[in-house]
Amino acid sequence: MPLNVGKEVAALRRMTLAELRAKHIEVFGEANRSGHKDYLVKRIIWRMQSNDEGGLTERAIRRAAELAQDANLRTTAPKEATTPTQEPARTKIVKTRLGGGERLPMPGAVLTREYKGKTIQVMVLQDGFDFEGEVYRSLSAVAKAITGAHWNGFHFFGIPRSAKP
Repeated sequence: MPLNVGKEVAALRRMTLAELRAKHIEVFGEANRSGHKDYLVKRIIWRMQSNDEGGLTERAIRRAAELAQDANLRTTAPKEATTPTQEPARTKIVKTRLGGGERLPMPGAVLTREYKGKTIQVMVLQDGFDFEGEVYRSLSAVAKAITGAHWNGFHFFGIPRSAKP
């Protein structure tokens, strides 16, 4: 009776990992330590189909053995050659555009605001904002660090909306 592949695949997918490993031993005659269910299902169904349909011909097996003898098989992956003169780049230059666009002052500018009797000063950087020695990615993050609540950073520092043409 021919193998019903769809039915067998469905049955294999319902099996637990331990049951699949036992089925692998039954079909292949050796254990498999894989914990990947889909992999085991594919291997088992492949072997079941191969056994049902007769597998490779003797001629194909002989030819595969000949090719394997001629091939230079690598048992380990090549290691990347690194020369001692190569040093990794210490400075990485990345062009970024701040989300505020035209509303933000140029890098180096200092935003100042009075909050609860304190003068808050934030320096605009190329890639963020410096407040008390810590760099934040957005003005909203700076405002949240100061107040403890979410604020629109532009609103908190009094930066007006850009004029529309």
